[in-house]
Amino acid sequence: MQIYWFKAQAPRRVVALAKHLGIAAEFIEVDLVGGDLKQPTYARLNPNMKAPTLVDGEFVLWESSAIMAHLCIQAGSDMWPAHAPAEQVEVLRWLGWNDCHWSEAVGPFYFEHIIKPSFGFGEPDREALKAKVDDLRRFARVLDRHLDGREFVACGRLTIADFHLASMATDWRESEMPLADFANVVRWLERLRQLPAWADPWPQQRAAA
Repeated sequence: MQIYWFKAQAPRRVVALAKHLGIAAEFIEVDLVGGDLKQPTYARLNPNMKAPTLVDGEFVLWESSAIMAHLCIQAGSDMWPAHAPAEQVEVLRWLGWNDCHWSEAVGPFYFEHIIKPSFGFGEPDREALKAKVDDLRRFARVLDRHLDGREFVACGRLTIADFHLASMATDWRESEMPLADFANVVRWLERLRQLPAWADPWPQQRAAA
């Protein structure tokens, strides 16, 4: 099994999950700035020219949610409830909420403060982020109320929904996200950071795509 990745939110979900589940894989770091994602050999694997991408024998899979479900199935982990349809629906609701609402709200802060400096894209534009605060607070309030009395997002246990939602918000302080007023969200994020694979997800090896 091969997993193509670079240091960003979607690959983080996948490599952290693989590490958490103890899955043996070859982790291939792609050079975003160097253009690895646009190379023909990579584009044949993932026509979106994004990461992560999983290659498992003849099976090729892209999109982090699908890859995470595949990894859980391979490992026999109920972090993706393969044999519990009602729980699948619960997890899917939060994956959809993340993609349609949460990531749109936290993403600009993550991009300005994490992605830009990491890849040499310039200085954070704090002025532009002022217009994004209301949306972030709106959806943080939804998540905060949901997490009241809960340790995890779905199914009463750790699932891929937690890794999915936390991937951009984990670095909320570094990203200057206004989350300090949302105690349940902060508590949930801090709890996830106690997981070794989430706190330190990145593979050590490096290879070219």
